[in-house]
Amino acid sequence: MRKIIDLCKEVPLLPIVILAAIPLALIPSWRPWGHIPSAFDPGVGEWIVILLVAWTIITSIREMIKSLRAGHVGVDLLAVVALASTVAVQQYWAAWAVTLMVASGDAIESYAQSKARGSLTALIKAAPQQAHVVTLPGVTGTDAATDSEGFRAVQQAIDDAQRTGETLSAGNSHFTTVPVDQVKLGSVLLVLPGEIVPVDGTLLSGSATLDLSNINGEPVPRTVFSGAKVLSGAINGSTTMMIRSTSLAKDSQYQQILKLVQSAQDSRAAVVRTADMLAVPFTIISFLIAGIAWAVSGTPLRFAQVLVLATPCPLLIAAPVAYVAGTGRLAKASILIKAQDVLENLGRVTHVFFDKTGTLTVKQPRVVGVQKAKDAPASLTEDEILLMAGVIESYSVHVLAKGITEAGKEAMERLHRVPKSARVGHRNPRTAAGELPDPIENYPVVGNIVEDAGKGVSGTVDGHPVRVGRFVYVTGEQIASATAHNAQEAEANEKEMEREDHKAADLWPTQLEPDEMATYIAIDGKLAARIVLRDVPRANARKSIDRLHELGVKDLTMVTGDKKASAMIIANEVGITDVRYELLPEDKVNAVREASEEAAKGKDPWWDRVMTKLLGESMHRPVTMMVGDGVNDAPVLAVADIGMAMTDGTSTAASESAQVVIMNDDIACVPRAISIARRTKRIMLQAVCVGLALAIVGMVCAAFNLIPVVVGAFLQEGIDVVSILWALTALFDRD
Repeated sequence: MRKIIDLCKEVPLLPIVILAAIPLALIPSWRPWGHIPSAFDPGVGEWIVILLVAWTIITSIREMIKSLRAGHVGVDLLAVVALASTVAVQQYWAAWAVTLMVASGDAIESYAQSKARGSLTALIKAAPQQAHVVTLPGVTGTDAATDSEGFRAVQQAIDDAQRTGETLSAGNSHFTTVPVDQVKLGSVLLVLPGEIVPVDGTLLSGSATLDLSNINGEPVPRTVFSGAKVLSGAINGSTTMMIRSTSLAKDSQYQQILKLVQSAQDSRAAVVRTADMLAVPFTIISFLIAGIAWAVSGTPLRFAQVLVLATPCPLLIAAPVAYVAGTGRLAKASILIKAQDVLENLGRVTHVFFDKTGTLTVKQPRVVGVQKAKDAPASLTEDEILLMAGVIESYSVHVLAKGITEAGKEAMERLHRVPKSARVGHRNPRTAAGELPDPIENYPVVGNIVEDAGKGVSGTVDGHPVRVGRFVYVTGEQIASATAHNAQEAEANEKEMEREDHKAADLWPTQLEPDEMATYIAIDGKLAARIVLRDVPRANARKSIDRLHELGVKDLTMVTGDKKASAMIIANEVGITDVRYELLPEDKVNAVREASEEAAKGKDPWWDRVMTKLLGESMHRPVTMMVGDGVNDAPVLAVADIGMAMTDGTSTAASESAQVVIMNDDIACVPRAISIARRTKRIMLQAVCVGLALAIVGMVCAAFNLIPVVVGAFLQEGIDVVSILWALTALFDRD
């Protein structure tokens, strides 16, 4: 009932038209003023309908003028003439039905658009509106605030509230609530349990659990720790957290998402513009049928009889509703587009280029094995080696450090050792009371960390000296001294690495594969093992490539700067045969540009050439798409017909050069986006063609006097409903 009331408020003409049926039915010819000596002598109920018709005609003409100024061709003229003709032949019930059609068409459009925009509206409603800014002296504007008395006071208030279950308020935690656009850079903010993070920032509290489903669709909450980047739009978990703002509201992650959503909502797809163009021949055909029927029958009633069936809704409503629904369907799948034209082009993709690293493969090299040295103690297990290497590498910024750190965490779990993050205010109350053992005591003690840039990291783990890095670095002074005399070491770095690999190969029975790399670890001054890493394909990369083949996308190309041997290994694993390797960034750009230019040379059918002249672009030309991470691939994303950036919601939402952004870092979204786009276009064309076909059949029947004018007016309402409901099926998940 509430939805019906809201709909009536949005389209007030609808309830007025419905109520007008009462006097038309009860007192159609009542004339308290007496009869007028004229052929045109309507009663009270009929005059009410005439006034509604006049109002509808005026507003329709205004909309027609507005549409023409915006460059859109409409079919409101059919409704206007149908209204005027039904009144002219004094068919007031038919006039009332056509007026109802216009009013209900607006209501149906409003409902359908809101239904289609469901996923997009949910994103917009989740936009942060306010922020809690800490007002204590010493906690506003400088990084030193984390050491101030004021910061500790706020942190104590948070801890006390969490311990006692008390609800934080401005009175007990020293903050003030302001609109989100008033937050300044460097401000310290509180985010209460269940609230939306207002702006991008850095976590100051010990830890927090965040729901990122609004950003990347990730269903499982993510736990982050002090110093981590926190994105606007994330929903805080059950504990109050404190962040320092690093972006203004307008520049924050969620606002970038909203810009994409708004851009897509405001745009008009090429196919929708095609529907606009179909309005011209449809209008001509409608008037032609009506005119012939009038001329042959000799009665103007036949003219009105035909036009009441000339329903414009398949063109006015069904086409844009289908594309808005498709845009919402993409958003629900964590795929955002910048314009509805992109949705149209997605359905025509014939050639997809993939960047290798971070797109077809995981973001960083993964540990695939641990090979113990011959002299390593037998009691030293692979998990213990990984644990020590992981905790040491967690202090490094080297490109391989993250992979080793992750492997170390997994080994730590297998060995029942607890990560350091467990120390930050999350001890089990039963542990604190002595009822349970304290797992923190089992965490490895790390100290004396020193990183030698370009060589490795050293430190102590549980009292054992550990070195992780290049072979020469970890094997100690005797080998390092053999090369110390080389004053040109920096210039001969590549040759030195080759010599290291040769020396290292003597210690293991097998050599590294072309796509593998190794980091070495020494424990207690002795070489213990080499940790083997490689660029690993995403788990669903092969399945996604196969799905693209099923969709008919035959041309798939991998572009990479890697050498041939390592590139071919990944390509074979994911199922791509066209591989371009050892490419510089400009080489990638040229490869994609050449493919796009070659596709543009294809010969279009005559109808497509006509549409190209009308709309300024080809409707069937093959489309090339580049899929990358949206950061390093910016130039090549820009040159492709469609640039698709894959992010995980922790980087910028939309690369300026990408037209499509995958927010959940899932390569399966590549074929899913194409599938949704194709289905959306198919449904749109079906809704338009079925609606127009039914309307033309109805008009022909009316021309032969098989459908009375009042029946025809109500029949075209049914045609409208069928077309619009058909268009809304683009929302359903059939992919």
